[in-house]
This record gives sequence, structure tokens and C-alpha cells, in this order.
Amino acid sequence: MRDWSRIIALGTVSWLLLAGVSGCTTDREELEQYIAEVKKRPGGRIEPLPEIKPYESFVYNAIDQRSPFSIAAPSGVGAGVRPDAKRNREFLEQFSLDTLSMVGTLKLGGRSFGLVQTKDGLIHRVLAGNHVGQNDGRVMSVSDAKITVIEIVPDGLGGYLERPAALALAD
Repeated sequence: MRDWSRIIALGTVSWLLLAGVSGCTTDREELEQYIAEVKKRPGGRIEPLPEIKPYESFVYNAIDQRSPFSIAAPSGVGAGVRPDAKRNREFLEQFSLDTLSMVGTLKLGGRSFGLVQTKDGLIHRVLAGNHVGQNDGRVMSVSDAKITVIEIVPDGLGGYLERPAALALAD
């Protein structure tokens, strides 16, 4: 009895496969008919290539003037503001200025210190003349509301310029 059930199951699977394969042949026949119809159509006319215009050269007559393709260096490059590479770095110069925040002031011995908090939560004292930030920032003044800083940044032309910045007291 078991052999008959296997034979019936095998026959059913074979019949389903045969039905599936025969279904694929009708789709293929339709595709081949469509391809034959497209091949019977008359070919279209191909447009001619556009006419190529000859190149007209330009003669640069302003030879005695500055070249428009060179970037003129500002006068006095090499002079002016430059970071001091020989100066010993201070602790707060390892932090980006935007990660530092002013949290208050402290008056000791007639001097006004600014209290600066780093991103790890430690608080440090700064005075005018101290350096902060990664762009050679120098503290110019400390007030109750902000710490004024001047940074030395590249100007993109091989020189440097001073850029004002500040750390404001957090609300």
C-alpha cells in the first residue's frame, strides 16, 4: 500500500511540473511572435550628425596685467600675525573652543579669573594672557558675563589672521 502512495505522489508532482513547463512555453511563443512583428516593421530614418563648428581661439592681449588664473598673495605675506610654534602649550589648548564653556568668575587677590569647564566636567581658571582652544586662542579679557578670546587662524592664502571669539556665561 505504501508503494502506491509514493507512486501517486510522484505522479502528482510530475504532472504539476509538466503543467508549469507547458505554461512557460506559451509565454515564450508570445514573446517570439512580438519580436517577429517588430522585426517586420520598416526601419526609421536616422538623423544626420550635427555640423561641428570649427574652434575659434582667443588671444590674451592683457599680458602686462595680472593673470586671471593666479591668486594674488596679499601684500606682506610672511609678516604680520603668526602662531608661536616655540611657545609651551597650556592645558586648555588641547580642547576645541566650542567644547569649552564659561561657568563663572572668581576674584582672588585683586585679579578676576574666568572659570572654564571642559567637556569632561573639570573646571579651570583662566586670566587675560592665558591660551585656550586649538587655534592659538589668547584670552584678552575676563568680565562677569564673558571671556573674550582672539584666535589665530589660517586665511587660506598662506598667511594668518586674528579672529575674535568669546566664551559666554552659560545661563
